[in-house]
Amino acid sequence: MSHAVHIHYTHLLRKSPLDLWVRLRNLLKEQSIDPANSVLVDLFPDGGDHEFGQIISEEGRVYRFDLMYDRDRPGGVRRATLRHWTDITDTWQTEPLQRQTADAVVSILPARRTELPQVEAEVVSLSAGPRRSPE
Repeated sequence: MSHAVHIHYTHLLRKSPLDLWVRLRNLLKEQSIDPANSVLVDLFPDGGDHEFGQIISEEGRVYRFDLMYDRDRPGGVRRATLRHWTDITDTWQTEPLQRQTADAVVSILPARRTELPQVEAEVVSLSAGPRRSPE
């Protein structure tokens, strides 16, 4: 997959009507994570009964989790639970998804502009030439 998988998965997290995404949204809300303002770094099968995920909250916290459910049972995803919910904000750079997390962090940084302090200085107009002092 592309390095920007977080864009695709975040869109699914926020908008998809499929059971998996609806259930994940509800589970994240129970963890005080707002899916509408968070970025899902990745979510992928990691064994027969769970998916491994990582999310960045609106506050910039990074969490790792397992989404557990019975894939073989009809409607099993509607009973999914979160396990191993871990705040890795201070250590995500050493985690397996460090590159994807870095891409996601960079993509969500707010646009900032540098505010320069007001400097009281005389501006010389190039078209008018140098300013002459009154005699």
